[in-house]
This record gives sequence, C-alpha cells and structure tokens, in this order.
Amino acid sequence: MNLAEIFKIIDKIAKKQATPVYTVGGFVRDLLLGIEQKKDIDFVVVGSGLEFAREFDKKMKEEGSLVEFPDFDTARYIIMDNDEELVLEFAGARSESYRDTSRKPTVTPATLSDDLSRRDFTINAMATEVNNFVFTKDKINFKDKKKLIDLFAGQIDLREKTLRTPLSPDQTFIDDPLRMMRAIRFAGQLNFSIDSTALNSIHENADRLKIISGERIQEELLKMLAIEQPSVCLTLMFQTGLLDYVLPEVSKLDGVEEIYGHQHKNNLIHTFKVVDNIASKSDKILLRLAGLLHDIGKPRTKEFVPKIGWTFHQHEHYGKKLVFDVTNRLHFSKADAKYLGELVRWHQQPISLMDKGITDSAVRRLVVNLKDNLEDLLILGSSDITTGNPDKLKKRLKNYDKLRERIDEVLEKDKLREFQSPVRGEEIMKECGLKAGPVVGKIKKAIEEAILDGKIPNEYEAAREYFMEIKDKYIK
Repeated sequence: MNLAEIFKIIDKIAKKQATPVYTVGGFVRDLLLGIEQKKDIDFVVVGSGLEFAREFDKKMKEEGSLVEFPDFDTARYIIMDNDEELVLEFAGARSESYRDTSRKPTVTPATLSDDLSRRDFTINAMATEVNNFVFTKDKINFKDKKKLIDLFAGQIDLREKTLRTPLSPDQTFIDDPLRMMRAIRFAGQLNFSIDSTALNSIHENADRLKIISGERIQEELLKMLAIEQPSVCLTLMFQTGLLDYVLPEVSKLDGVEEIYGHQHKNNLIHTFKVVDNIASKSDKILLRLAGLLHDIGKPRTKEFVPKIGWTFHQHEHYGKKLVFDVTNRLHFSKADAKYLGELVRWHQQPISLMDKGITDSAVRRLVVNLKDNLEDLLILGSSDITTGNPDKLKKRLKNYDKLRERIDEVLEKDKLREFQSPVRGEEIMKECGLKAGPVVGKIKKAIEEAILDGKIPNEYEAAREYFMEIKDKYIK
C-alpha cells in the first residue's frame, strides 16, 4: 500500500468522525526542504489519538501492526515493505512536561496550537491537514502551501537555517531535557546554527539531562553518530557541557599537559577526528561509537616517564572496563557491549604488530581473537592515524595495506575462519579416560596454541600427532 492510499484512509476516517487530523513535524519540515521523508510520519489528532489509530488499524486490514501507548494517548502503526519500515504515529493533541526528578512526562489534552507550542523547534512546529498533499508516482508535494499552519515562523527559520524554540528555550528544555541533544543533532544533521539564546540555555540547563533515561540518550547519541561528520555534534556536545552528562569518560580526554617540554596531544580532539575518519569509511554506527570510546582509558593510565615522555600503558585494557560502565548506563544490549569492549581492547594490536614485524603467529592470534570483527578493527586502527604529516600518514596507511595482505595470506593458508582445535573434546576424553573438566580444556588449549605459534599446521592429522605427544604431561 502506497502513501497516497494511506493518507486517503486517514482523511476518510477524519471526515467520518468529524475529527481534524494534521500531519506535523519532520514530514512537513523535510518537504519544505525538498526532502521526501517516507519512514516516520507524525499525525496530531484533535481528539483521541489512540481511538483514531485503532480505527485506522481496522481499515488497514492487517497491512501492518499497531503498538499502543495508552498513558500518552498515542499509538504507532508499523508497516514493513521490502525490509523498509514505515512508522506512522498518531497522538492526541497534548501538552507534556517533566517534573524536576521525573523521567516520565505528565501528559494532558490540549488544542492544536498548544500542541505545536510544546514542540522542540519552530521548524518542527508546522502542521497541515492530511488532505493537503499531492502524491504523484515519484513525488510528494503540498496542494497549497498557504494552508500550512505556521504559528512560530518556522518557514523563516528554515530559510535562515536557524534552530529556535517556539516558547522560551528554558521552558522548552526544562519540559523535556532531551531536546537539548536534539538541537545539537539537528544542527549537525541539517547544517543549521542554534539560536544564541537557545545555545546559552542548553549550557545553563545541561544538568537537567540527568533525569532522562539511558535508552533515550542512547537513541539521540547514535543519531548524532549517524551523520556525515559526527564531530560537528560531538564538539557542540562538549562545548555546551552535555557531554559531561552523556559520556564523562570522553570529556575527560580534553586537555594537554607539559612536563620538561614534553607534551601529549589533546586526546579529545584526536578522538573526534578518529570518529570522522571512521564515518568516511563505514556507515556502521556502533563502529563509530567504538572510535569515540577507544581512548577513554587514557586519563587513568597517563604517566610521565623521564627520558621517554608521556605514556598510556594498558589504556586499552582499562578502556574496555569503562566501556561496560558506559553501555550499562546507556542500556546497550549485551551483544553491543561485547562488540564495543572487544574493539576498544584490541585497537592497539594492529599498530603493535607493525612495530614488531608482522609474523604469521601474530596474525593468527589477531584473526582468532577478533573473528567477524576483524575488518571493523582494521577500519578503527587505520582511522586512529590522525597525524598532520602527509608522509607519516601515507607510510602508516601503507602498513595497514600490508597487514591486510598478510591476513588474507594466513587465512588462505591456515583455514582460520572458524578456528578451534581439530582434535575435539570427546576424542580427548575417550583417548585419555577423562571426564569433562579443566584438564580436557587445557589439552585443547595447548593444541590451539601450537597451531597459532606455527609449531603444527591447522590440520587434523598433525594435531592428533601433537596431542599424542603431550597428553601424558597433562594426565599426570
């Protein structure tokens, strides 16, 4: 079912129920910007949003699925089309605000103008009735732009590329503190500036972000990292003080110390460059987040060593521990936390290999430890090179090309993609008369270590022969 048919159904229900329904927010904004946004469309119902959505669900005859939020008089209708998700949100016209310590808003019914006034920015506070659109085969447009409801001069702010709040910034941001992050995200996403009064208000009210749930903060953070140049948002997050509440571990990277003329680089600036480098090579948002977190162990491991200078020994290990603090606080899944922790833990390894010389044994261990995340680690590692010296940059990137070649050679030769001991636990138990336990694991580990060190090839017969040679040592 296409958008034209969907809008026609909504209009018919609105007329039948004598209930005005308006399209609001990003869909309207993006059409004015010449962008056709077909994934998320918000509707304001001057009446019950939930009841309207239920009627819409009946008319759609299971074309999608309805998700209800009764406490907020809101429902989402989700339609899957060729792996693309279209989310239609129906909400009753309302006002909402947060108490000082509450993470849930208080919602009360309101007029359309009240509803638009509570929106985050003027560019998102425009509305038009659902029948004010023309749908052609490859384009959507307004029938009549004069019918746009624009109570807060959103069209002027669109032309001037400025983010302003409909009401006073303090009221807007105190009502929903997440809007401060949204301001920064839109600034980076749309290449807009933030009105100076609003920017100052973000700085003054940054601590209000403490009442917002980890899930909502995570969602906004990932949207920032998804833009073409994430450092735009990250820099604003730091300058306004919001980063201190979202990722204090990253904020602590700022600053440069000098002892006896020895300085270290500003690791915050370096980190933002790393994230931009990753963004130029990969659309994977979690990989960009790994870049943002990769050096968070440095402040606690920083040490000045005479005749050597500044060192950050083992920062990748401490960084991994901090990653789990971050992912727990922002409610990431266990799988995402493991992925981020693994990349932070191993991000120094490719550089270390190059310093020592790229041996087959070292490559084997890298492949086995990283498995499916190896390519992401190499992207992170090459993005970690932020030197301004073009000769150094060229040389270091060339080293990564050599490492990739060696990995391909070793993979082809050793069949390491699904690495494990060719001699399995059942065979070890049967041959040695053992029950399942730590001894069996130690024998398997010894065989795997021999393969990784290049003592024996990754083949069953060679592994079996080696097993027979060493088994008595472990049994005794």
